[in-house]
Amino acid sequence: MMRIDKRAAFVLLAILGLALLAAASGPQWSQQERAELRELSIDRLPPPPADPSNRAADNERAAELGQRLFFDQRLSANGQVACASCHLPDKLFQDGTRFGKGVGTTDRRTMTIIGTAHSPWQFWDGRKDSQWSQALGPLESAVEHGGDRTQYVHLVAEAYRAEYESVFGKLPQLAGLPRHAGPVPEPKAAAAWRALEPAQKDSVNRVFANVGKAIAAYERRIEAGPARFDAYVAAVETGDAAKMDAAMTRDEIAGLKLFLGKAQCVQCHAGPLFTNNEFHNTGVPAARGLAADLGRLAGAKQVLDDEFNCLGPYSDARPEQCGEIRFLDAGNSHQLRQFRVPSLRNVAERAPYMHAGQFATLREVVAHYNRAPAAPAGHSELKPLGLSAREVDQLVAFLGTLSGPVRADAKWLQAPAP
Repeated sequence: MMRIDKRAAFVLLAILGLALLAAASGPQWSQQERAELRELSIDRLPPPPADPSNRAADNERAAELGQRLFFDQRLSANGQVACASCHLPDKLFQDGTRFGKGVGTTDRRTMTIIGTAHSPWQFWDGRKDSQWSQALGPLESAVEHGGDRTQYVHLVAEAYRAEYESVFGKLPQLAGLPRHAGPVPEPKAAAAWRALEPAQKDSVNRVFANVGKAIAAYERRIEAGPARFDAYVAAVETGDAAKMDAAMTRDEIAGLKLFLGKAQCVQCHAGPLFTNNEFHNTGVPAARGLAADLGRLAGAKQVLDDEFNCLGPYSDARPEQCGEIRFLDAGNSHQLRQFRVPSLRNVAERAPYMHAGQFATLREVVAHYNRAPAAPAGHSELKPLGLSAREVDQLVAFLGTLSGPVRADAKWLQAPAP
């Protein structure tokens, strides 16, 4: 009898020891899960891909000019709005408001520019196919910068001539060019634009396009930096239990397991920037008081019609280098209310959420995905997840581990000296 008791005690101690060892070494990850973790690490993020449509994309002088333009409030109708008015460096290059505010108020949330050089499409609906083309849209928007093309060309000639010509060559002759003209909503500027000769319009458009290309050269230098999650992945790779424990809590790790598994987040939020750069209808409710937002259905048509797209006359690319837009599938009904998947890097610092700021907190976002309600229009791709209240909390906790610094030389993270 005594021998049986000792044997049972020995087995119990062995089980307890194994349990303690497992607890000390942290959660176990399968080979497949380790591979998925590696793919999400910021260390796997390559340099920004080449942009053949912008020959100045990696030109340092172009970036310096672009930085000045990015912070210049004279690039607006009222002299009070710059790119940096909505893309604030100290707010992760976004504004923290539900709708972007320029000379008026937009009907969408400002997206961060961090890491956008890695995406083939810009804006929530993908209506632009490059950073430089994206930069041009707000400049002529009646509710963002509110200006016009000849206004910007005159500003470049008067304030940035030397910097511009060192990158893009000699400015065209501007004698007789109206101070305000462009294909914009403002009636007088629109009429002045229609009165210009085709050659004049082309000269203005080339300078205008180069303004966008300089701004893009600056924005390409703004990247996402490492977060606690990345420290955790590095520790998993080396099997360092102490560093794993220092990087993430048990609930955060449980949330990570949900992210990869039951919650299915990684299906769309994949890769080092936690986005597949594609478009999805996830049943997000319509914003009250606003016109119906068609999302990608409208954006795909707009980018094809855009004179500043990769195939347009102001692109530096050859047609065969424009694969994304050449093979773009546009006009299909399944694109209704699809919106671009945003990066989850620093997502905990970027409330409110979704294309029109419909959700105030990450917990509301996760709760929406957990419920998977029907879409207000089109077809939602979501299915109920069946997460418990604790699992929702764990998933939210994990998302907080993706917060990290902006990776860029310090000089790019503030307005340039006069």
